[in-house]
Amino acid sequence: MIRRTFGIVAAAAIAATAACSDSTSPGSTSPFLVAAFLSTPAGFSSTDNSFSAGGDAGEPWMPDGSARDDGGMMGGGLRPEFFGGIPAGRGWDRGPFGLGEILENCTFSSTTGRVSCADVMRRGLTVSRSFAFTDAAGTAQAAPNSSTNTINEQVVVSGTVKRHDGDVTSTVQHNSDRTVSGLASGSTQRTVNGASKGTESSTGKTRDGTAFTASRVVGDTTTGLVIPLQDGHPTFPTAGTVIREMTATINVDGKDPVTKSRREVVTYDGTSTAKVVITKDGATKNCTLPLPFGRLQCQ
Repeated sequence: MIRRTFGIVAAAAIAATAACSDSTSPGSTSPFLVAAFLSTPAGFSSTDNSFSAGGDAGEPWMPDGSARDDGGMMGGGLRPEFFGGIPAGRGWDRGPFGLGEILENCTFSSTTGRVSCADVMRRGLTVSRSFAFTDAAGTAQAAPNSSTNTINEQVVVSGTVKRHDGDVTSTVQHNSDRTVSGLASGSTQRTVNGASKGTESSTGKTRDGTAFTASRVVGDTTTGLVIPLQDGHPTFPTAGTVIREMTATINVDGKDPVTKSRREVVTYDGTSTAKVVITKDGATKNCTLPLPFGRLQCQ
């Protein structure tokens, strides 16, 4: 068994300094989609991605005509690794992007060089995981140890979930593929590259009992993210880019279908301020995010 003890991270999402609500015409289905961007699909937090784990409520989202856009980043905000919310630490099992899994019933294949673990059930969804552990020379390892320099993790999440009140049923299919290097003892920085994608198809009734169908597609790409490991100093990314995207579609009986999309590009340039460009349905605004633990500030 490979085990890591999890720490408690208080700030798991970034809030905006000012709210900005979507404007819609009376009778439009657009207000229903505001709620879609405030969370992520059920089970998506089991993949490796940049969206706050708190954005996954563990059940299908409910179209909510009274929801308001809080002006912050979508899907609950950023995970703490992406804004300096994980304490510094060295080794494969510590610090930002250290291996954060409890691995049991796993088997190493000398043919593929990968460690495959038995499927687990989380809130009714099936989670499949495999890993590749390699040292600095690129030699495959059956389990991580102090010489492990690079870890690739691939995750697939699938299944069907219902809301607790039974009003909405969603089928989800998620996957992620992330590689973290610079984990070996003595390393001074970590580099992260990866991508995730999640899909959700839902049917049910709105709070007023009207039938609807909906879908969401969410994902991100992390490229060249670099995090220095400096004892006694905040540990946040100093290079790299994270692109986050979500598209939501809803069809409510008696109304025209509506599709909305959002895109966020986070750029780290070596300073203590990340640049964030947010695009909502074609309208773009430029923002900044002080690091670590800053609040999103938009023009």
